[in-house]
Amino acid sequence: MAQCVLTRQVAPDAASIGDARRAVCGCATAAGAAEPEHVAVAFSEALTNAVVHAYVDVPRHDIEVTVHVTASMVIVTVADRGRGMQPRPDSPGMGLGLPLIASLTERFEVAERPGGGTSLTLWFARA
Repeated sequence: MAQCVLTRQVAPDAASIGDARRAVCGCATAAGAAEPEHVAVAFSEALTNAVVHAYVDVPRHDIEVTVHVTASMVIVTVADRGRGMQPRPDSPGMGLGLPLIASLTERFEVAERPGGGTSLTLWFARA
């Protein structure tokens, strides 16, 4: 199986999600992700959450997307420089994003970034 490493800056807007998803899924597929469709859905949800929620009332910055591969895992990270994980009573979503991500990944981790923002790391098994 091929190795794939990807680092990309993604504009924080809905129009950028499709191109980023194709790049991440192509890399994950080339790296032998066991269930590339899970990568597509979980990554799309993570990136969409960053686009919709990270930059409410704060300046917008590109979102950093990385993919790297270990012997057994494809690891995808979505990291923003937004306001961090905060309750949002006016949320346009149903609040099901993280449970959906949890159901599609081997594991995931949410972390506060030094200097502000949130990092979401997703682990997917390789075939």
